[in-house]
Amino acid sequence: MDIIKKIESQREDEEKLKWEGTFAEYLKLLKEKPYLAQSAHSRIYQMIKEAGVEEKNGHKEYKFFSNDIFGLEEAMERLVEEYFHPAAERLDVRKRILLLMGPVSGGKSTIVTLLKRGLERFSYTDKGAVFAIKDCPMMEDPLHLIPHHLRDDFYEEYGIRIEGNLSPLNMMRLEKEYGGRIEDVMVERVFISENKRKGIGTFSPSDPKSQDIADLTGSIDFSTIAQYGSESDPRAYRFDGELNVANRGIMEFQEILKCDEKFLWNLLSLTQEGNFKAGRFALISADELIIAHTNEAEYRSFIADKKNEALHSRMIVMPIPYNLKVSQEERIYEKMIKESNMHDVHIAPHTLKITAIFTILTRLKESSRKDIDLLKKMRLYDGDSVEGFSDIDVEELKKEHPDEGMDGIDPRFVMNRISSAIIKKEAKSINALDVLRSLKEGLDHHPSITKEDKEKYLTYINIARKEYDEIAKKEVQKAFVYSYEESARTLMDNYLDNVEAYCNNTKLRDPLTGEEMSPDEKLMRSIEEQIGISENAKKAFREEILIRISAYARKGKRFDYQSHERLREAIQKKLFADLKDVVKITTTTKTPDEQQLKKINEVIATLIDEYGYDSTSANELLRYVGSLLNR
Repeated sequence: MDIIKKIESQREDEEKLKWEGTFAEYLKLLKEKPYLAQSAHSRIYQMIKEAGVEEKNGHKEYKFFSNDIFGLEEAMERLVEEYFHPAAERLDVRKRILLLMGPVSGGKSTIVTLLKRGLERFSYTDKGAVFAIKDCPMMEDPLHLIPHHLRDDFYEEYGIRIEGNLSPLNMMRLEKEYGGRIEDVMVERVFISENKRKGIGTFSPSDPKSQDIADLTGSIDFSTIAQYGSESDPRAYRFDGELNVANRGIMEFQEILKCDEKFLWNLLSLTQEGNFKAGRFALISADELIIAHTNEAEYRSFIADKKNEALHSRMIVMPIPYNLKVSQEERIYEKMIKESNMHDVHIAPHTLKITAIFTILTRLKESSRKDIDLLKKMRLYDGDSVEGFSDIDVEELKKEHPDEGMDGIDPRFVMNRISSAIIKKEAKSINALDVLRSLKEGLDHHPSITKEDKEKYLTYINIARKEYDEIAKKEVQKAFVYSYEESARTLMDNYLDNVEAYCNNTKLRDPLTGEEMSPDEKLMRSIEEQIGISENAKKAFREEILIRISAYARKGKRFDYQSHERLREAIQKKLFADLKDVVKITTTTKTPDEQQLKKINEVIATLIDEYGYDSTSANELLRYVGSLLNR
């Protein structure tokens, strides 16, 4: 019953939003709210802006896209700042077709869908309200009623510019229904809806021989010719083409460059002059965002043909590459899984991360710099700190290959392989190894992978596997350490006591016997060697730690286990090194004794309770790490 109540509530809300009045009353409304007369481009820009904008690392992140488009913040910023914003300000880019160009499954269709769904919702808000001449099939802008010779006066009074001419149908209605009295013409609030074909049109190419231009521009209703006496009577015309219904909103051209030429030439006048030809009428004005999408191969073929120069000059091409951030690629898979029937399958921790590492590696291009490999580049792109590199290096790397991200493995292929892994395993739990194995098998069946690419991709699978090996070992070793954080703190405190004594040239006191002792050089070196601190560099490292402790003390902060990244890494590695033999023996014993069995059960419980595994994936992880440590 809750859903029924919500439906009823929505219907009541829609009724409250409805508005109807004369053109004279509409003008009074415009006096109070001049933004109601905004163009389609302006409405879409306002819709994006209203969702919120956040500054991150010198870039703007538009929240309108952030829940559905992952890792393409810079591309979305370019889209908004270079197209929607200037178009909203009535600059010349509004007279261009917006062409999203990028690889398959890169998010082009998702962007268009977001804009369409967003505009539908926005038309129900005050800022996004759309008003039209009542009962007009094209939802025509009421301001077209203002004669051309009065439009300068109107601008002086209202500060609103008017573009476009009154359509043939409304011109006839003005004379026949209203006796030429513009102020009496009825105006209504309309709501954009793709399903109801109001404000959103979609055109998809099909067989050129069977597809009719009427799909775009409408057609004559032959059943009414006897009634109205002429094909040129606008009442005998169905204004139901996609360009007609898209007026005041969005016109989407799917796979635009596959369209027959005769359909594309209609767009020349529409983009430049804001009108198109339909039937035996004068040019019909239309205010709509024309958005299209295509892949790179078709676009290159299109611009190579000299016949297409006129249309190409009326396009703004926005590259939409693949995401190049591992963390964002994970979010893409999580979203796709959530929307599928796989959401009840347990996916072991790090599975999607390891999958994303492989996918991102296939999209990156090698740098000419000798100090950086693909793994470092991948980490830098994902916002990780890599010693010796800064944000400036990241920007330079991005400039090195402007077309980076325009090829590689697409998310749909990855999801297909994850699905295959689930089906093949016949279990409700899969891990990273299952997916990597499935990806490897799937490379043979990928339609566009060359032999050379396949060899590269197999290398990337091995790299991803090695990354997983390290993560798996750390995960199990951490689970083996009883109260890991406490052990780490104890070891660190011991190390710091010795460092302080060493730097201050003092002695330590044994807590049991009370006798004085020299700093434990063996302990300090066993920790420092874990992160490659040489004998010559140990003094400088220890002094650096002491300076950091003093700095924290001056600020009233406590120096703890998390306060120094390299020291934390050294402590972790030391704990793991000490524990390695215990893990190795416990995980590989075929007939564990009572004590070992207890330890295994404790570790499995920790992996399930603390790290998010289920019993199947926890047991598989233990067996796998055992095999790794025995190699």
